[in-house]
Amino acid sequence: MKSNEIRHTFLDYFQHKQHKYLSSSPLVLSSDKSLLFVNAGMVPFKNVFLGQEQLPYTRVCSSQKCLRVSGKHNDLESVGSSPRHHTFFEMLGNFSFGDYFKQEAIHTAWELLTQVYQLPVERLWISVYKDDEESARIWEEVGVPRQRILPFGDEDNFWSMGETGPCGPCSEIHYYRGSDPSKQRPEGVNSADDDYMEIWNLVFMQYNRDEQGSLTPLSAFSVDTGMGLERLTTALQGVQSSYETDLFLPILQRLLELNRQGNAHYQQHQPTYNAIADHSRSLAFLIADHVVPGNNGRDYVLRRLIRRAAYMGRTLGLEQPFLASVAQVSIDILGQQYPELQQSSADIQALLTAEEKRFQRTLSRGLRFLEEVCQQLTQAGQRTLPGPEAFKLYDTFGFPLDLTQKILAERGLSVSMQAYEEERLKQQQRSRQHAAFK
Repeated sequence: MKSNEIRHTFLDYFQHKQHKYLSSSPLVLSSDKSLLFVNAGMVPFKNVFLGQEQLPYTRVCSSQKCLRVSGKHNDLESVGSSPRHHTFFEMLGNFSFGDYFKQEAIHTAWELLTQVYQLPVERLWISVYKDDEESARIWEEVGVPRQRILPFGDEDNFWSMGETGPCGPCSEIHYYRGSDPSKQRPEGVNSADDDYMEIWNLVFMQYNRDEQGSLTPLSAFSVDTGMGLERLTTALQGVQSSYETDLFLPILQRLLELNRQGNAHYQQHQPTYNAIADHSRSLAFLIADHVVPGNNGRDYVLRRLIRRAAYMGRTLGLEQPFLASVAQVSIDILGQQYPELQQSSADIQALLTAEEKRFQRTLSRGLRFLEEVCQQLTQAGQRTLPGPEAFKLYDTFGFPLDLTQKILAERGLSVSMQAYEEERLKQQQRSRQHAAFK
């Protein structure tokens, strides 16, 4: 199944189960100041779960645009090297607002995965919250052997959107992607072993967590599920990485064409190519949702991603601006589902090219400065870049801190974070004094 068919199969299945299909909300929700970006499929329904808003329907399904680059849910540093983590991803979800609860959520999830998508049952594992015996019993009812139902604590199986807000115990479905099913073991679930991949999370919304961390039962128990399209596509297309699916292969092919390279070069620099492909999707969606490169908040996140991708392209040998061309492939792949991409195509192209050119003007000088400082540190037997030099890379050459950290890590070095922060605060004070003087 192609990714478009996988997405539509999910949405059609739940519409036949009397769920109202709602199109994706923007990545930026003006009504929610607690998040920079939508980071989960349930975010647009946060007030519904809290009982502060009512919808004309109690069952909903969606394919929600999500971005995880900051805060509690932040996958940025894993992108590229991980076969399944992304900054931007699509979250397939079905929701119940005070309607059905654990019984129907578990039964429908199992039916969809095993009968509709026909995933092999012998490769599926279930995790439940350690105190949630009810969910474990329901999983047994649908036919999951007890030895494949594993209990975990708060970190793995108690879900919350952020530090505050709706939350509750969750039950996850994991898929074994290894080549030999006979080698499966319970210890692989919720571990660092990439052969085990969580594909669907069923969250049973029962509480609201306040700023003191206290849990208060919600007025109506609800269901929030989330299944990453990229991960489901990886499983259904029988590949080892989401970058091998039809969601990413055309993007990687465009990168190789622009770089006049073949598969051997990709294999040699796979994490870098993958990270650029990932970032190109985030860039297109952020601009389509009216974020522009800047120095604060959401705008700075966009600028950071552009400059990370531009630097990584430079390390591969891409000397000319390339992000607009790569982003266009993302638009072509996803534009039918998300028409705002097609409508904003010209803006996406123009903004990316302008920002990439702006960064290129200082990139070479910044890299030369950084190389000189690194040589001095190595000669002196030191492993930490002083704060003033790290801040100069940001203030003079436009290097986001995480980009400086990434380049230094490639050389086995790090940044003195305390000194960097002190230098940043000094600069803020100088700016305020200058503004007052003017």
